[in-house]
Formats: sequence, C-alpha cells, structure tokens
Amino acid sequence: MATCDVRKEEVTVDKLPEASRILDTILSNYDPKLRPGIGERPTVVTVEVTVNSLGPISIMDMEYTIDIIFSQTWYDERLRYNNTFESLVLSGNLVSLLWIPDTFFTNSKRTVEHAFTMPNQMVRIYKNGKVLYTIRMTIDARCSLHMLKFPMDSHSCPLSFSSFSYPKSDMIYKWDNFTLEINEKNSWKLFQFDFKGVSNKTETVSTLAGEFMVMTFLFNMSRHFGYVTVQNYVPSSVTTMLSWVSFWIQRDSAPARTSLGITSVLTMTTLGTFSRKNFPRVSYITALDFYITTCFVFCFCALLEFAVLNFMTYNQAKAKDSPKLRHPPLDGGSRARARARARAHQQAEVFVCEIVTYDDSDGEEPMPCPVHPAPGPERAEGGGKRCTQLACEECCKGFRKFFCTASECEGSTWQRGRLRIHLYRLDNYSRVIFPVTFFFFNVLYWLVCLNL
Repeated sequence: MATCDVRKEEVTVDKLPEASRILDTILSNYDPKLRPGIGERPTVVTVEVTVNSLGPISIMDMEYTIDIIFSQTWYDERLRYNNTFESLVLSGNLVSLLWIPDTFFTNSKRTVEHAFTMPNQMVRIYKNGKVLYTIRMTIDARCSLHMLKFPMDSHSCPLSFSSFSYPKSDMIYKWDNFTLEINEKNSWKLFQFDFKGVSNKTETVSTLAGEFMVMTFLFNMSRHFGYVTVQNYVPSSVTTMLSWVSFWIQRDSAPARTSLGITSVLTMTTLGTFSRKNFPRVSYITALDFYITTCFVFCFCALLEFAVLNFMTYNQAKAKDSPKLRHPPLDGGSRARARARARAHQQAEVFVCEIVTYDDSDGEEPMPCPVHPAPGPERAEGGGKRCTQLACEECCKGFRKFFCTASECEGSTWQRGRLRIHLYRLDNYSRVIFPVTFFFFNVLYWLVCLNL
C-alpha cells in the first residue's frame, strides 16, 4: 500500500515539469492583444449562465440585483498542445496572460467581481484549443417596470450583454442550447414577486462603431398582491362601506352624519397618499389608484347626499314658517293677481302651487307643488290659499321634463309616465343604490384586472 502511494507521488512530481513546459510553450509566442482567427473569421463565443440568487427588486429605483456565474467558451488554435493532459486550469492571476472576450452588460448600473479569498475567476485550456473562462459577478441591472396594472402586474427584467469593441463581423455570441441553470435551493430575495421562468432573445444593434450582437436573458416575474390587498384594498373597501352608515342616521343628527362623512373622506385621502409613498412617480394612473379614487368618490358622494338632503329640509322648513307664503299679499298684489288670472284663462293648462303645511315628524315628504287643472272663474275668485306658478313653470321647465318631485303627479299631461323621485327619501334610495353600485364596480374591476 505504501509502495503504491510512493509511485503516485513520483508520477505527480514527474508531470509537474511537463505541465509547466506545456504552459511555457503555448504562452511563449502568444499575443493576448489579438483575438483568435483575426483577419480570417469571426470568433464564436458560447455563453452559459448560472444564477446563484435573484433579487431584491427595487420598485423605486427600477432595478434588480442578480448574482451569477458567467461562463464563456471559444476556440484558440494558438493554445493547442499534444500531451496526456486533457486540460490545464489557470487561476485568476494568470487570466491576463490570455485573450479574453471584452463582454460587458449593457443594462448594468453596478457590477462587482468577487475577489475573496482569491479572484473568483478561472480559465481552463483544453488540448484541442478550447478555452473556458468563468467569473462570478453581482450585477445591479436596470428593469423598466410598467406599473399600469399594479398590483396585478407582471414584468420581464432583462440582462443584456455584448462585446464592447468587437462588432458582429469580428465576434459572434451564441447560446449553449440556451442552458440557464437556476439554483432554486438558494433563498431568492424576490419578496413580492414570483419567478415564472426565463426566456432569451438575440438582436443586432447598429452604432457608429458598427453592428454589435446583443444577447438578452429575460427573467419573467409576476407580483403576488396579498400584501397590497391587506394594506390598501381592504381598508379602502371597509372605509367606503362605513360611510354608508350615515344613511341609517336620522337627518336631524347633522353633527353625527357630517363627522362620519368627513372622516371617511379624510381616511380615503390618507390611504391614497400612503399607497404612493413607496411607489415610483409615474405619469399614469395605476389600477390601485383607480380603485382608491373610486372609493374616494363613493365616500364623497355619501357626504354630498346628506348636504343635499339637509339643504332641502332647511328650505322647506323656512318656506313653511314664512308668512309671505302662508298668506297672499293684500291690496298691493290684487291687480297682479287679476292680470295673472286673465292670462291663465287664455291658456289650456296652468300649474297651481298649493301651500301645504305638514308635520315633519311623520317622515313623509311635503307636497310643495301639486298640480291641478286650470281653475274656472268661480274658483279663481276665492283663491285665498292658491297662487299661480307661471314663473315657477318657466324656471323648472328643463327639470320637469324628466322628473316629478311632487307627491301627486297625475294632474297634467307632461307628468304622465315620468319617473317620480321623492327628494325627501334620498336616504332610502341611497341605502340600495350605493351598495349595489359598489358591488358591480368591484365585480367589473376584478374581472378586467385579472384577465388583462
């Protein structure tokens, strides 16, 4: 056993001078400044990439970090040798003695070559002249993120490389059957993204120095929006639904309804600002912005509904208590009423406004303008509680084309078949319209966003 070990050591010692002789021979007349096949043919460089880690992806800076082992293979006839050695390995310190492709990454912002404990690069020379060059690098590369469908967005982050000085006529890159090894055992720092695969493309870029071949890896990723759902969608939806509570509060409770409406609007404003805090300043509206804006509109409309209702209630109460509306004017308006009655007899139909008192506590809407047929001469003489509404008819002509806001809408031809809207039942309408509209908005929103 000891004899065998001694013999192996002797063989190893004998081959060391031989390996040194081979290296001295092939490097003695070697010029690393000239590429293989210069003046005869382009140098073909075969590329293979191993991904150690991918991520994190910076949304604000629109870049991502990737740690790779980049391998390039080409043939150099000047490095051929005839011997029993199949290959010779050179450390990183001897890389400068050989011609190496001047490959650079076109979309990189920063590139770090690892040098601990020794430079992480290696050259292997085969006896047939084949050369394998491997180096480990960490690259911060640009990735243009199109955030229109955020947070249901998908991205393809490129990693492009090319020769810096050799055009297509001097150097050609090709894939080694497009073998991209991805080490899934390492903990990738993608966080909000899921890795969906990788693709590649080859293109030729024309510059002032010539046409260069550019090779690109595309890392396909899609966002899983669980975090965004918890942080944005759920609070926005809940705040919108809380604003509807005011529809079940009595309209006399103005402080409670106003506070609830203003709080909902301010909360949606805060959520909209928070959603943009860690977000790039893009010039377009994202899917999340559209959702939050719609929720803001719902909250604002809920507050506006109470403003309209309170305004109508206040005006009706003021009209009910006004003596000018309760009692017709005395002698000063007799001539005007006489002239109005004379004009009324010349028309086929007039609108008469009847001042009706009502009890606001019963919850029923008042009857401000019921319409009656044109009064005859005998009824016109005793109109103590009725007044002609010719001016009102002219002002409300456009509104009355579509809606009837009075409690009795069967007195005139134009009112038949029109939609009756009771302004004093706005709360009852809103309790149905707001939830149903918001439900259909959500259905349409998620169908469109998830299928684009």
